[in-house]
Amino acid sequence: MSYSIWRKKPTYLFEQDIQKSELKRVLGKWSLTAIGIGAIIGGGIFVLTGTAAHYHAGPALALSFVVAGIGCIFAALCYAEFAAMLPVEGSAYAYAYGTIGELFAWAIGWGLILEYAMGAMTVAVSWSGYFNKLMHLFGIDIPFWLRNDPVSAAKFAVDNGLDRPSFAVNLPAFIIVWLVTYILVKGIKEAASANNIIVIIKVVAVIFVIIAGAFFIKTQNWIPFIPEARMIPGEMLDANNKPILVEAYGFQGVISGASAIFFAYIGFDAVSTQAGEAINPRKDMPFAIITSLLVCTVLYILVSLVLTGMIDYNAIVGDALKAPVAYAFESVGQNWAVFIVTAAATTGLISVMLVMMLGQTRVFLGMAKDGLLPKFFKEIHPTFKTPWKSTVLVGLAVSMVAAFTPIGILGDMTSFGTLFAFAMVCLAVLLLRIREPERERPFKAPILFVIAPLGIIVNTILIVSLSDLAKYCAVGWLALGMVVYFAYGRPNSNLNKLEK
Repeated sequence: MSYSIWRKKPTYLFEQDIQKSELKRVLGKWSLTAIGIGAIIGGGIFVLTGTAAHYHAGPALALSFVVAGIGCIFAALCYAEFAAMLPVEGSAYAYAYGTIGELFAWAIGWGLILEYAMGAMTVAVSWSGYFNKLMHLFGIDIPFWLRNDPVSAAKFAVDNGLDRPSFAVNLPAFIIVWLVTYILVKGIKEAASANNIIVIIKVVAVIFVIIAGAFFIKTQNWIPFIPEARMIPGEMLDANNKPILVEAYGFQGVISGASAIFFAYIGFDAVSTQAGEAINPRKDMPFAIITSLLVCTVLYILVSLVLTGMIDYNAIVGDALKAPVAYAFESVGQNWAVFIVTAAATTGLISVMLVMMLGQTRVFLGMAKDGLLPKFFKEIHPTFKTPWKSTVLVGLAVSMVAAFTPIGILGDMTSFGTLFAFAMVCLAVLLLRIREPERERPFKAPILFVIAPLGIIVNTILIVSLSDLAKYCAVGWLALGMVVYFAYGRPNSNLNKLEK
């Protein structure tokens, strides 16, 4: 072993981590699958379908979900192989640390931090949109400057002929994050039980949307299925309070739409962060990863077809962008269905936040155990047996950003973290097959030498298709990660102690 940035964590250290883990092993096969479904069904179906249809793909949103799903299937098979080999918390970060090297692992871990944090923030804003819709159905309207971030509030004021507010905050998003933080601090068993109940509600609601919405599809809304590429007003305003034009639709719109909604698929890799709490991780995690992805991909495609068939994608504007499915039923006069969808989405999005923030803290836990992050991130509560300090810190960061940032920017940033991690996992499992072909693999991804390269290519293309702002911010995040690694992670790595 050397002080190289490519040094690998020995397998026996992973085994020691498993034996010394203070986490409770309470998650079975179906609880793990429910965690995956709980994360996947949420922002993608209930919220980003509207944003992706209006700003990117139009009726071809269904094709965007197909493209994103293909990229996910490649990554999911690679994740499943790794998860069965190294059933430890930390997800792809841990897999890369044990097989490729420390710097590679750090880059993936840093990308996962971005993915889960931004995912939780995006869903918090999404939840706020449906909560406000639910309150409106009961005759309660929260002032627009208390339910929107400053940018969205300014755009709302301009669109509705109101004065631009001097202050704005998305208060519902801020509050719900702290509720989820409280649940996570209390314990994984309680969080998993709550998630299982919510997942049942969400799946029933999604099936309801598909069946009930099918009766109100107008096929003319699908014509043309792939609209001609053109410039349209975007979410951001210029110095004169006018929307900045962005390119949308056409074939490129299908690809950029897939990039925009990609974060909705991150539930299956959140399953891999729960290895420390799984009863039989080597067997159950591959099953949960693949099953949750396949089920949700089919549901996504069907819902996107129903949504764009019920309403013209050009009409999904304003508050409808935050609650497009409910708006679709409202536009066809089915207010009873609006209430059902809104209530189910308001409840269901909570479980997405729960899984995102749960995954975030477990990645922190894995990195801190290896010495790459301070001890603060691995301190376990003596009673609840959860990493409570890092959970509270994550709650603070997520609540503040969700309260003051537009959903479009958050969604793109989340997608970058997800796509980057997926591409790295595909590369890592491919390199390991080449370097250590005889290594025991309880689950082997089929035709890996085809699947892994395709996964790398598809995910890289989707990264390139993200907005320029998201790419600039992501590069800045990765650069910051390298500074943190060389300033703290590398010199404090536990592997240094072994060398000495």
